[in-house]
Amino acid sequence: MIALGGVIGAGLFVGSGAGIAAAGPAIVVAFAVSGLLVMLVMRMLGEMSAAHPASGSFSVHAEREIGPWAGLTAGWMYWTLLCVGVAAEAIGASHVMANWLPGVPSWVWVALFMAFFCGTNLAAVKNFGEFEFWFAAVKITAIAGFLVVCVLAILGVLPGTHAPGTGNLTGQGGFLPNGTSGLITGLLASVFAYGGLETVTIAAAESEDPRRNVAGAVRTAMWRIALFYVGSMAVIVTLVPWNSAAVVKDGPYVAVLDALGIPGAGQLMNVVVLIALLSAMNANIYGSSRMAYSLVQRGQGPRVLAKVSGGVPRLAVLASCAFGFLAVLFSYWWPETVFHWLLNMVGAAVLVVWAFIAVAQLRMRRRLEREAPEQLTVRMWLYPYLTWAALVGILAVLALMTLDADNRVQLYFTAGLAAVLALVGKLKR
Repeated sequence: MIALGGVIGAGLFVGSGAGIAAAGPAIVVAFAVSGLLVMLVMRMLGEMSAAHPASGSFSVHAEREIGPWAGLTAGWMYWTLLCVGVAAEAIGASHVMANWLPGVPSWVWVALFMAFFCGTNLAAVKNFGEFEFWFAAVKITAIAGFLVVCVLAILGVLPGTHAPGTGNLTGQGGFLPNGTSGLITGLLASVFAYGGLETVTIAAAESEDPRRNVAGAVRTAMWRIALFYVGSMAVIVTLVPWNSAAVVKDGPYVAVLDALGIPGAGQLMNVVVLIALLSAMNANIYGSSRMAYSLVQRGQGPRVLAKVSGGVPRLAVLASCAFGFLAVLFSYWWPETVFHWLLNMVGAAVLVVWAFIAVAQLRMRRRLEREAPEQLTVRMWLYPYLTWAALVGILAVLALMTLDADNRVQLYFTAGLAAVLALVGKLKR
């Protein structure tokens, strides 16, 4: 359930609106292409995690196969990404609450959400699993219901609607209204919408049967991605004009339900969006704390964070929450400087992590086939050709980022963070 819910995140419910506004109906192609890339990355990660389950996931694999500097770089970069994500999701959730209760300051909601999820993650690991199970159940039910309603509307059998045909797909400037540049922007937005799915391999390492659970999660990735992401984008751009202001302002899901005139459906979807944001907060606090714990256990950080009590690395949880809450304060104090720098530093971090995963898998697979083939319970398809294809795809996306000024700044900041971490890793040894 965590794997199934993990693929439905805030990036899909909230962030996809900007991608639709940039790419138009071609956002379906963008999500399909980036979905194929993330499916290959998850298959590679699944192969390694099923062979060697570890709470440090790809950081452990990178350290073992490439070198300690690679494990430190991938691990602390991902930790920073998740902590900044906690801040962004807390702020997003506070905005949803502020729309409902405008008399309560946004910072109050941020403080409540941070305190609550920090507390639940400090208590016991089963709390994370319990909350994510129910969050996932709500998100899956909502997205499934949304898809059913939209298909009925497209067929013209939903009461009060008529079949839209292809008017929204080919009108309003055509299928690719903003040309190649718009498609590239949509592609980048879709890539980052998939980020965070890697957390499932971290969670699986603490489950009762990690090898079987990792294998099961990875093997269902294909239809999850096709149904939830690509399917959602297809029905959205079929039912509403891609250039509708509501797509960005209210979010594409709320915009569609409001356009269909279903009473209360838009507000119900806002509840689901809030749950998605809180779910992402919960998962990011969990994932960042486990990544930090794994790193310090391997001598890649301050040893004090390695202390475990009650089966939980509580100091690692507190450190991750503290950094996340500090990032929230930065967003209020210096939104255009410090917080903006933080966002830029992690702008391309997930692509760097994916590159480490691909290189580590190339090396681990050769070693396991020679030394312990029985551990290959999950195998990367068409190895090594698809691994190389995925690596080329990752490098291509990074190259595309140089074509846009804002994305170029993110790329440079992320490269700077990666260089500093790699240097620290090299000097440490």
